[in-house]
Amino acid sequence: MTATRPIRITDDIAFGGQNPPLFIAGPCVIESREHALRMARTLRDLRDELKVNLVFKSSFDKANRTSIESFRGPGLEEGLAILREVKRETGLPLLSDIHEWQQAAPAAEVLDILQIPAFLCRQTDLVAAAARTGKPVGVKKGQFLSPEETKNIIDKGREAGNERVFITERGSSFGYQNLVVDMRSFPIIRGFGAPVVYDITHSMQRPGGEGKQTGGTPQFARPLARAAAAAGADGFFMEVHDNPPEALSDRTTQLRPEVARAIIEDVLAIRGALAGRE
Repeated sequence: MTATRPIRITDDIAFGGQNPPLFIAGPCVIESREHALRMARTLRDLRDELKVNLVFKSSFDKANRTSIESFRGPGLEEGLAILREVKRETGLPLLSDIHEWQQAAPAAEVLDILQIPAFLCRQTDLVAAAARTGKPVGVKKGQFLSPEETKNIIDKGREAGNERVFITERGSSFGYQNLVVDMRSFPIIRGFGAPVVYDITHSMQRPGGEGKQTGGTPQFARPLARAAAAAGADGFFMEVHDNPPEALSDRTTQLRPEVARAIIEDVLAIRGALAGRE
C-alpha cells in the first residue's frame, strides 16, 4: 500500500504515511453544552481504552440541513466556546465545519482541523481561507465529484501555502436519494500524496429520503468500514451519539458508542493483518 505524506494534527498526533489510523468521532451537531461534554468524555475513555488517535467532531452550525425547520446548532460564537471547554476538560483535539470564508480565522483559534462540507468543496475562497490559517483542512469530497477531481482541491490548498489538506470520501450520488462508495477512490486519492479519511456515517445517508430529513442505512457501517480499511483509508470519520433515535440531526445514521468501538476494533485488526504485506 503506497504511503502518503503524513499530516500532523497536534504535537502528539499525525496520520498518513506510516502512522496509525486516525479516528474522528462525535455527535453530528452540538445539541447542548452538557451533551457535547458527555459525548467527549465517552470518546476520550474509548480512546484511552483502545489506545488510538481520536479527534472529537461536532458542528456548531449545520447550514446544509434538508428543511428550514431542521435544528442547526448553537452557532459560531457559542459553539466554539463549548468546543473550547471540551478540549480543556478532555484534552481531545477538535474538528468542526465552516461554511463561510469569514469563519475560518475565528474557528482556527479553537479547532485543530477545519472541515469543508461536501456541498462546498469547490468553493475556492472557502478552501483557500481555511488553508491560509495553517491548520490541517479536511475537505469532504462532493457527492458529485470523481476521485480524480479531488487533486484540484489539494492543489488549491497548496497554492494557499498549506500542505496539510486531506480529502474525506463520503460516497457518490447514485440516482436519487442514494449514495454508493467506490472503493477505488482510496488508492486514487492517495496517489496524489494526501491521506484519505473515510466518512462512515455520511456515506450511509439517503439524502432527503424521509421527506424533510435524511434517511440512512446504518446496518452497513461495519462492512463498509472494513472494506475502506482494506482499500487503504488512513482515517475514519463517524458521528457518534448516545441515543441516535432522539438526535437532533442525522438520527438515522449516527452510531452508538458500542458500534463505534466495534468499528475501531475491526479497523485495527484489518490494518494489523495487512501490515508489511505490500
